[in-house]
Amino acid sequence: MTFLLNIDVPDVARATTFYTAAFGLTVGRRFGADFVELLGWPAPVYLLTKQAGTMGSGGDRRRYARHWTPVHIDVVVDDVDAAVERALRAGAILEVAASDAPYGRIAMLADPFGHGFCLLAFSAQGYDALLGA
Repeated sequence: MTFLLNIDVPDVARATTFYTAAFGLTVGRRFGADFVELLGWPAPVYLLTKQAGTMGSGGDRRRYARHWTPVHIDVVVDDVDAAVERALRAGAILEVAASDAPYGRIAMLADPFGHGFCLLAFSAQGYDALLGA
């Protein structure tokens, strides 16, 4: 089984610039002007041009203002504060500043296209710190 991450964006060039600068991903392949593969995470990331207002799955129209979804990306990093600064310089929007939790340190952000993501550094116990706490 393989896992792929597809991210709809209105502008693949701008998204490529953001994701490579924010997370150190590199361009793998380009499939024309509207479809780019990024490498550097455990799963490849595919940026797909899908214009705002076009129909997505479930009858929803795509929108690129901040939106909520029950599925988001947690990017595990060594240093949350440094990763937040890098993401902000690339154009991310900080929603919840970095804070400590029993399992580590976490910050909540959004990319320039409204997709939420978290930056997370685990403590030595990680999520096991939540067991019996």
